[in-house]
Amino acid sequence: MRIGVPREVKPGEGRVALMPEQVEILVKAGHAVQVERGAGAASGIADADYSKVGAALAENGQWIFQISDLIVKVKEIMPEEYGFLRPEHTLFTNLHCAVLREQLDKLLEVGLTAIAAEETHATGSPNSALAGEVGAFEGLRLAFAPHGGPGRHFFERYGASPVRALVIGLGGVGQGALRTLLGLGVSVAGFDVSAEARDNASKEWKGSSFSAHDISELGDHLAGADVIYNCVLWPKTRGDHLIDRAALKILKPTSVVVDISCDPAGAIETSRATTWADPVYIEEGIRHFCVDNIPGAVPATASAGYGRSIIDHVAMVAEVGALAACRQNEWIARGLTCTGGELVLAEAGAVQDRPFTPVSEVLAR
Repeated sequence: MRIGVPREVKPGEGRVALMPEQVEILVKAGHAVQVERGAGAASGIADADYSKVGAALAENGQWIFQISDLIVKVKEIMPEEYGFLRPEHTLFTNLHCAVLREQLDKLLEVGLTAIAAEETHATGSPNSALAGEVGAFEGLRLAFAPHGGPGRHFFERYGASPVRALVIGLGGVGQGALRTLLGLGVSVAGFDVSAEARDNASKEWKGSSFSAHDISELGDHLAGADVIYNCVLWPKTRGDHLIDRAALKILKPTSVVVDISCDPAGAIETSRATTWADPVYIEEGIRHFCVDNIPGAVPATASAGYGRSIIDHVAMVAEVGALAACRQNEWIARGLTCTGGELVLAEAGAVQDRPFTPVSEVLAR
């Protein structure tokens, strides 16, 4: 199969979908791999590194789309790429179609097959931990006085209390945030609906300035928080919130909300996606940091993890085709979003109130 790896064009995104080590696997399996020149530059990978393992180099993204059957990316299809799409394409990338209706409309209109990479990770995305670690760091930066924060240090000094942080959700993203925060001596209260998650975090961080609480106790801690981190992946069909607009009035004016999971109007009602170029906005007098591609700030590390996490799926799709791969692997099937102009992803159908065909029906044909 002809496999294309274009350069990411989303603002602030420096990751590349496949590293040379993954490209080499595909080339040795007999596939033709094309990589756009400069695709790996922000991740510290030279064009020559791809050439050495057998990839051909393309001058631009349009050419990648033109000569490839399988397009492997990191982020969603951007509007400037819409015109490159063809019915015979298979896309494997993070699509987030449930909240990106315009993109989904285009994929259905073209009639291609799309697999949402974010749905295919059996053990969670490797970039989740990075999002938590980097997002936590950004929250601490915004706690500095020059950025409007309370001006507290990471840890206790001279009797002055350190930054007080709340981490909502103690899964992979939340654990990443805890590694940064507790490693710097920040005082943290963590919240989760799962008693097991709370117990695991308490054992992991025994001896640190950490306390674990049921999510029902969150409201009791908001008034004293300097930084609030949301690490909960909120179901897009839910209409309620963990922190609604009214709750922002409880917060100190110097506090900041860092929505690492960044589900628009999700766990945080006032959340909306931002970019690294313009990461912060204010609602109800409270600063919000809601960059939706946080791992893109550390592309050299993030690309290494992402490529390793998807290579087996990409190799299977390349070997047997998209639908056959879905029939053979339930995790690839979970990511099947659309094919032949037909919506398959149930979440997108539910969120956008549009008809869809269950994946089981599509794969039974």
